[in-house]
Order: sequence, then structure tokens, then C-alpha cells
Amino acid sequence: MMETKTQQIGDVTVVEISGRLHLGNSLTYAENAINRLIEGGTRKLVIDLAQLDYIDSSGLGMLIFCGGRMEQSGGRMRVAGAGSGVARVFEIAHASRVLQFDADVASACLNLSAESAAG
Repeated sequence: MMETKTQQIGDVTVVEISGRLHLGNSLTYAENAINRLIEGGTRKLVIDLAQLDYIDSSGLGMLIFCGGRMEQSGGRMRVAGAGSGVARVFEIAHASRVLQFDADVASACLNLSAESAAG
């Protein structure tokens, strides 16, 4: 089972995804939740995966798609806290070519603030 929780840290929106992110209704739910945030004006987004146990290629594709939508909307998205099994999926797929990763939410928020200051 997959769950999402959303919180605001300053001007950064953090979406925590826990459980298993794979093809099916949970993936659609998570994607819709993230898309609603983007459409609602969120421009700094962190996807917190610290509590995610499993991700498949569909989940990875959804994250890449949402990252692209965020960039098209003039915003930035970072992925934080991926555990070893989830991080391994990202590594195998060379996801770092299209997604930005941080060890934890605090680092991701700092990097988003630094990007805004530099940009």
C-alpha cells in the first residue's frame, strides 16, 4: 500500500511517498496529487522517498514525468531520502541524468533555495 503526505517547509512543498510505488491505482493517485500541486502553483517541490519500500519502472517514469512538468511550469523538483533498494533502481536506470537527488529533505530544501538564489 502506498500513502502520500504533503507539508510546507518555507516556500518548498514536500510530498512524502511511503510504501510501494508501482503500476496501478496507487501510482495514478500519487501522480494526480503531484500534478494538482504543480497546477496549483507549486514551484519548489521535494519528493521525500525516505519511507518508500519499493519502486518499479512505472513509478520511476512517473517521477521523471512530474519533474518534466515542473520544469515546464518554471519550477524545480528534487527527490530526497531514497533508501538503498529504491536508490538502486534509480542507479540502474541512470535517473540522475534527469532527476536531482538529495540525501534528505533538509538538503533538498537547501538546494532548491540555492538554485533560486543563483537563478
